[in-house]
Amino acid sequence: MDIRLSSAKGRWVVLTTVLGSSMALLDSTVVNVALPHIGDDLHARLGALQWIVNAYTVTLAGLILLGGSLGDRYGRRAVFVTGVVWFALGSLMCGLAPNTGVLITARALQGIGGALLTPGSLAIIQASFHPDDRSRAVGIWSGLGGVGAAVGPFVGGWLVDGPGWRWVFLINLPLAAVCVPVALRHVPETRDPAHHGRFDGLGAGLGAAALALVTYALIAKDWWAGAAGLVAGAVFVLVEKRRRDPMLPLSIFSSRQFTTVNLVTLCVYAAFGGFFFLSALQLQVVVGYSALAAGTALLPTTVLMLLFSARSGQLAERIGPRIPLTVGPLLCACGMLLMTRAGPHSSYLPDVLPALLVQGAGMVTLVAPLTSTVLSSVDTGRAGLASGVNNAAARAAGLIAVAALPLLAGMGPEAYRSASAFDHAFGRAMPMCAGILLVGSVTAFLTVRTAGTAGTAGTAGTAGTAGTAGTAAEEPAGAGAVGEEPHVHPECRINCGLSAPPLEPDRADPVPPPAQGDPPPAQGRL
Repeated sequence: MDIRLSSAKGRWVVLTTVLGSSMALLDSTVVNVALPHIGDDLHARLGALQWIVNAYTVTLAGLILLGGSLGDRYGRRAVFVTGVVWFALGSLMCGLAPNTGVLITARALQGIGGALLTPGSLAIIQASFHPDDRSRAVGIWSGLGGVGAAVGPFVGGWLVDGPGWRWVFLINLPLAAVCVPVALRHVPETRDPAHHGRFDGLGAGLGAAALALVTYALIAKDWWAGAAGLVAGAVFVLVEKRRRDPMLPLSIFSSRQFTTVNLVTLCVYAAFGGFFFLSALQLQVVVGYSALAAGTALLPTTVLMLLFSARSGQLAERIGPRIPLTVGPLLCACGMLLMTRAGPHSSYLPDVLPALLVQGAGMVTLVAPLTSTVLSSVDTGRAGLASGVNNAAARAAGLIAVAALPLLAGMGPEAYRSASAFDHAFGRAMPMCAGILLVGSVTAFLTVRTAGTAGTAGTAGTAGTAGTAGTAAEEPAGAGAVGEEPHVHPECRINCGLSAPPLEPDRADPVPPPAQGDPPPAQGRL
């Protein structure tokens, strides 16, 4: 399609994709603020609150790679609208849930909708706009979505203290009521005629099952479930290795740079997931803030990312990713250690704000370079797949942290009802998060290259190319070896997601032919 961004139709397309993706972005930031009120109203234990967060993440992380592929086959608009409707119905169930069991089930259904609409919104932009306007359209989509993520904690707190916690979910209904008819009227339907083969439903199911079982084991202390989760994970790897059309082509991990940056991602987003889950509770249960005050207190982190993430990405392109990916986690670790000052008699300006400012500075420093390094570590044609894998890895790390940290910190099932008990456990959890970030920082320092050599870390079947080791973020602007492929720059310049890096679209360049015996990456498109 060749829709121009300046046309009325182009503006409608941007509006509907921003509305759809904002539903999922808002949901990732508003729910934590509502947890104490949900627990009091539904008489929930801490484990139920963990599941209210993680049920959504399990299905979203497990199915997000498959969601983009469904749009290629059945129509991007159709899958996007299905995701919005599914998400809205899940939100309605959440808002009407009479108990935690129904709420957790509804959250899992929300995650399925999110796995359809999140990559679907980006795919619509990529397929609909004229090539000259495509990057600007993605940038607007990313920026407006970032605004939604940034104000999410404030909106969530206002809703909880106003009409009640159920409106944290019900607010998605009017958004969907606008989004769906606009999409049906103004968004053109597009498909990928070259997309063929079977969908990897088995792989998606095994991946989600492995995450769910491991999460259940950590929350319920059921080690048999943990063993079953590890078995499911091992079977998932075997299935992906043998399928001709896997959801996750394992050959992408033959790029050493891609693999190591994803290890850094696991460390960083595990710490982030645990930090934001526990901090929202700490500020309300221990410090005594209202939900609105707690949500407002957390705003500096997201506002800093909204204002400065694009500049951070530009800086990393000049100096390379190694320094930002080393320094960023260290700053975040300092912020988390400073957060232990937020106790029963603390004040916002001297005790809470400095921690959040340092935390935000660390996130600004590392998130944009993390995305650019992921993209540049694979061939151009695999940019969408690489972004999807990195996004799913971040979400999986966050859900494992939310499940594991309360266990490791010694939180009992009623800990969040006691200010003193929760404060002591919080004081043990924050150094653990800081330690995970330290591991990520050391990993980045030892493994992330600041200058690449052509072909040294290429994916299978791409020997001799430079797109996997040398990056625009690793060399001076304009640098590049003779015969080197163009570097992949992120099109999403605004990074405000607290739970995962932003998704990046597929690039126009085709994927190089796979090596003999290597499965084609048919399922990983976003």
